[in-house]
Amino acid sequence: MSPRKSMSSRREFLVATSVGVASLETARLVRGVPAGYSANEKVNVAQIGVTGKGSADLKGVSDAGGNIVALCDVDEKHLASAARQYTTARQHTDFRKMLDAQKDIDAVVVTIPDHQHAVAAMAAMVRGKHVYCQKPLTHDISEARMLRDAARKHKVATQMGNQGHAGEGLRTWVDWVKNGAVGNVREVHLWTNRPIWPQGVERPTDSPPVPAGLNWDLWVGTAPMRPFSPAYHPFKWRGFWDFGTGALGDMGCHIIDVPFWALDLGGNCKVEAESDGQTPESGPKSSIVTWHFPAKGKRPAVVMKWYDGGKMPPQPAGLSDQQWKDAKEGGVMFVGDQGTIAGSRAKLPVVLGELGKDFKAPERTIPKSPGHYVEWLNACKGGPAAGTNFDYSGPLTETVLLGNLAIRVNQPIEWDSEKMKTNVAEANALLRREYRKGWELEPLSA
Repeated sequence: MSPRKSMSSRREFLVATSVGVASLETARLVRGVPAGYSANEKVNVAQIGVTGKGSADLKGVSDAGGNIVALCDVDEKHLASAARQYTTARQHTDFRKMLDAQKDIDAVVVTIPDHQHAVAAMAAMVRGKHVYCQKPLTHDISEARMLRDAARKHKVATQMGNQGHAGEGLRTWVDWVKNGAVGNVREVHLWTNRPIWPQGVERPTDSPPVPAGLNWDLWVGTAPMRPFSPAYHPFKWRGFWDFGTGALGDMGCHIIDVPFWALDLGGNCKVEAESDGQTPESGPKSSIVTWHFPAKGKRPAVVMKWYDGGKMPPQPAGLSDQQWKDAKEGGVMFVGDQGTIAGSRAKLPVVLGELGKDFKAPERTIPKSPGHYVEWLNACKGGPAAGTNFDYSGPLTETVLLGNLAIRVNQPIEWDSEKMKTNVAEANALLRREYRKGWELEPLSA
């Protein structure tokens, strides 16, 4: 019996009634433990990647009620450090071997460099494990579509690491825009202070010894092999195309989440980019990326503009210097035909101009989240889908990564979502990279 089926049998006697089918919005956002399930029931969780953001995910899942039964990291020092806190969890260095060897795992958290997200998440899903995967969901656009389809096929609970989606600040943004606080929105500006690591650099030429306890072959994983360098590990890998997705990949799924949700974006679009300092190996030092989305239903066409690397839109009149400073890590501005709101995506929007004089906030309609990690654990127990499940975060990730395509080919691209191709052959070649032998994605049908 698979671990997922075993978990179902453990709770079977607790289920009194079937869970009714709710609307998509309600299903994604409903609070609390699912009806008919024990609030004390534990989900056995394996954590892949235990340092940095991995340690935060470990604590988040554990505090939310997850039972940590396995730890996996390619660096034995990091593994030993985590094991001192989670003393009953078994330790592994290769997630593939862990998934085959440890049968008590119900769910997996993937918190490793971007180039390994898809292979780890897919390996878990085809074995019937629920999956939480850090943002961006995948390194390549095609992988995002594959993970979405795999989650549907294997009927597992999923969540992308996008904590702000569950926050009241972001939900207020979305609620206001959805409810017409600024009228019809035709223009959105988004910005970040990333990169805070080197970009626009060449491949390092040094080859110092691999640090003791680090399995470099496992760390490189799907990417082409090259010598170890501290330019990659433990943190600076984000700037290199073989491993990371640059400033846009790092923060885009957080910040673009606001208009993506509020305006129902995604799908066919045109994307263009201007950037500075890009190399064949590394993302640009700065970029401005523009998406053009056609009209959809009652929503007019939308132009969405992204800035990073020190590039910023002009400071809007009415936004104080402190509010502008607060928004530099992740800022948002919606320009509607009835007014403008701007500020930090994690805080309440600031109403600008004439609209602000007599502004009355729309009634809130999006329910509070029980918590980002709680949403996922509830879904693992059979409850409503988590807010950034792969049906939502897959298309969001595709939209974000289209910006990187435009940056890398340095020309406008037109995206056909149904056919999963652009009008630029060079961009199409980047939709899915070639994996190193032995690290290919497992087939969806496994």
